Amino acid sequence: MSAITSTTTTTATTGRAASAALWVGQVLVAATLLFASVPKVTMDPMAVEGFALIGFSATGTLIIGLLEIAGAIGLLVPRLTGLAALCTVALMIGAVAFTIPTMGAAMAVLPAVNGVIAALVAYGRRHSTVELATWIRSRTSP
Repeated sequence: MSAITSTTTTTATTGRAASAALWVGQVLVAATLLFASVPKVTMDPMAVEGFALIGFSATGTLIIGLLEIAGAIGLLVPRLTGLAALCTVALMIGAVAFTIPTMGAAMAVLPAVNGVIAALVAYGRRHSTVELATWIRSRTSP
């Protein structure tokens, strides 16, 4: 009987620890996205110039900033965390792919780390993505 109780307690503790770790990752990525979005949405001249170097217009800079804000909000909404994390991974892959050739690998470290953390969150919160897809399907089916 004590073996069952011990296993249940260990599983519950591990689940709580994993959930707490995922929340820490979500908050860190969300904060980074929000801080990174400010110069883009305020059209800071240095941000616009930096994006011009990699071929983006001022409108493209603004759109990326808005996507970062949407990702940050989504990472903090429990129903959206998995999907927001997946979208953040895609955004960070793009950031790394455009940053390395134009500004060097050192400038791509932060988006790469953000992408890895977002991928871990996406994996850890995959059930929320499945639940969201199921919920959407139930709303749209006749």
